Amino acid sequence: MPADPEPLRPLPAATLGPALLAWYDRARRPLPWRRDRNPYRIWVAEVILQQTRVAQAVPYYERFVDEFPTVRALADARLERVLKVWQGAGYYARARHLHAAARELVRDHGGELPRTVAELERLPGIGPYIARSIAALAFGTPTVALEANGVRVGARWILAEGDVRSVRVRRTIEAALRAVLGELPPGPFNEAVMELGETVCHPTAPDCGLCPVADACRARHELPDPAAVPARRRGPRRPHVRGAVVVLEDSRGRWLVQRRPPKGLLGGLWEFPGGKLLRGESPPAAAARELLEETGGRARSLSPVGIVRHGYSHFTVELHVFRGRARTPLPATSPTRRWITPRGLRHLALPRATEKMLTILTASPDRASRGSGFRRGRRRA
Repeated sequence: MPADPEPLRPLPAATLGPALLAWYDRARRPLPWRRDRNPYRIWVAEVILQQTRVAQAVPYYERFVDEFPTVRALADARLERVLKVWQGAGYYARARHLHAAARELVRDHGGELPRTVAELERLPGIGPYIARSIAALAFGTPTVALEANGVRVGARWILAEGDVRSVRVRRTIEAALRAVLGELPPGPFNEAVMELGETVCHPTAPDCGLCPVADACRARHELPDPAAVPARRRGPRRPHVRGAVVVLEDSRGRWLVQRRPPKGLLGGLWEFPGGKLLRGESPPAAAARELLEETGGRARSLSPVGIVRHGYSHFTVELHVFRGRARTPLPATSPTRRWITPRGLRHLALPRATEKMLTILTASPDRASRGSGFRRGRRRA
C-alpha cells in the first residue's frame, strides 16, 4: 500500500525571504513603473501587465502615462482618445475600466487611489490581484498579490498538488507566501516573487541553477522535472471564424466605418462593416449581405483586396476584405457611423485586424490618390 503523500510543510521563511530580496535587489530589471512608488503608475502598469508580457507592456505603458500622467488627466480625457492611446495593447475593457475608475476617483476620492484592499476592489476593473498589488507596492500593505508568476513560484516551492485555479490550492499557496513575507517589506517582496517567475522560474524549463532560493524548492528536490508543477491542462481548441468585410467608398474617396457597442469585444472601437459567413455562403455574397444588413447600403461591385488573419484569446478569424464604390442612396450617418478619409481613419481607435486591413489597402495596386490618372506629360504604364 503506497505511503500517504508528505503533507505541505512551511517554507523556511527566516532564510528564504531575505535571500529572495537580496537577489531581487541585484537582478531586478529597470522597468519604468519601478522608478518610484507612484500609486497611479503602479495601477496602470498592473492593468497592462494583466494580459500582456513585460517586454510588450513597456511601450504601451510609456505611451499611456505620457498621454495621461495623472488620474485627473485620464479622467478628463474622452473615452475615444483613451482607446486610441491604448490601441494595440488589446483587451480594451481594461482601458474602459481605467477611464471609468479614474472618473470615480476624481468624483469620490479627490483624484487619489485609496489605500485599502477593500476600497480598491470597489473600483471598476480592479480585482483581488490588482488591489493587493497596488496596496503592497504603493502603500506597503502586508499582503500577497497572487498572479500567474506568483502562483507558479509558490506551487513549486511547496509542491502543491491539484488544480492551482481552485480556491483551496490558491489559499494554500497564499498562506505559504504570507509565511515567507513575515515582516519583510511587502512591495519588494511581491515584486521579487513576480520577477523570479518572469525571469527564472519559467513555465517550462525553469533555470533552477540561477534561482537564489532553489534549496528551498520542493519541486526541484523531489521531482525529475520541476516544470511538472503546476500541472498544465490543455485548453479547448479555439474556434476559427470566417468573415467578410467591406471597405465602402463614396465619390469623395471617403470610407464608411462603424463604431462597435461600448461593451463587449473591442467595445467602442471603429471598424469597417462586415460579419460572419453563413454556412455554404461565399465571401463576396457574405460581404454584400452584411453591408446591406448593417448599413442599408450597396456597392456597385465588390473587388477582393486580400485576407486578414488574426487571433483573439478565445477564437481566431479569417477576414476576406472587399472594396467597392457606394451606390446611392448612401447609408445614413449617425454617432456610431461616419464617412471618413483614409488619413482621418488613422486617428480613430481601431482593432488590430482593421490596422492589418489598412496595411493591405495602402499596398493595394489599385489604391491611388485622387487625380492620379493619365495626364499630358505622364507616360502610360
